[in-house]
Amino acid sequence: MSERPYRRPAIFKLDDANVIVTDPNEEGRPARGTVHVTPEIEASQLPVAIEPTLAPPEPRFRWGPLFWGAVSGLVLLGAGLGVARLIEDLFARSDSLGVLGLALTALAILSFLVIAGREAIGLMRLSTIEQLHHRAAAVIASDDRNASRDVVRDLLKIAHANPHLARARATLTHHAGDIIDGADMIRLAERELMSPLDQEARLLISAAAQRVSLVTAISPRALFDVAFVFAASLRLIRQLALLYGGRPGTLGMIKLMRHVLGHLAITGGMAASDSVIQTVLGHGLTAKLSQRLGEGFLNGLLTARLGLAAIDVTRPLPFTALPRPSLTDLAKDLLRQRGEEEK
Repeated sequence: MSERPYRRPAIFKLDDANVIVTDPNEEGRPARGTVHVTPEIEASQLPVAIEPTLAPPEPRFRWGPLFWGAVSGLVLLGAGLGVARLIEDLFARSDSLGVLGLALTALAILSFLVIAGREAIGLMRLSTIEQLHHRAAAVIASDDRNASRDVVRDLLKIAHANPHLARARATLTHHAGDIIDGADMIRLAERELMSPLDQEARLLISAAAQRVSLVTAISPRALFDVAFVFAASLRLIRQLALLYGGRPGTLGMIKLMRHVLGHLAITGGMAASDSVIQTVLGHGLTAKLSQRLGEGFLNGLLTARLGLAAIDVTRPLPFTALPRPSLTDLAKDLLRQRGEEEK
């Protein structure tokens, strides 16, 4: 490939007759005494790399849901026949016992319907927050102003139940009619609504990690450590979900745990990151990791890692305008607590 010939710097006017604008793809040598100006290619005309999209799998008949649906139907029919036979036996023995059996059955059915309704509402609310997260990410990528207004409106509906966000909601509502780009509107909503929630979420994670670290450090049984860490993790995930607007029930907690564990698997598992290990070693605490407090510290660190993953799952907006909470900062809090306890 030949190099371009060296040319000395020159001064010329754009309205000079010797200045000629040429096409970048034009070949040939310029005439003597003329200045050729070649404009740069605009970014909109550059080729864009398009990621290959995977074709969705063809729908096929699934035997698994059919099997479990049939088994559930048989179990319900058996339970219904058993209750009906029990009520008939109660009426055969005494009318008062039969009426009592009917009343208890009605109360059980009513309670089941209420619980099922709450579970359905909780699952729908979690799905709404998850869809809102994806919609906000799409708006940031496309900078769609109308779509950003829809996202902010749905976000205000979720944040309406939190009285601590009254001022943030008023500020965001005031700017709703301003001429703001779609991505900037999402960033504004994140700064106004998510900033106080993120601070409280960090306090919840730090408190849970410190509690797990302390209890597992003084616990004599490993089985008790596992049970306590599991209960603390469930409690932390539920608190974070309630903080960001979700109200999960039992099925909702199962869905959240599955999403959190899946997020941990994607982002590198529950192992401590290299930066945290460097922080620990940089403070000269290698000896402490070999003592009994080291086990509590690592358990607290894993709880903090789980809490950070739960934030990514339960937060209705992605991290764009605000910094993402880091595991290193939470590890420093744990190390500071360990130092205060030893003093």
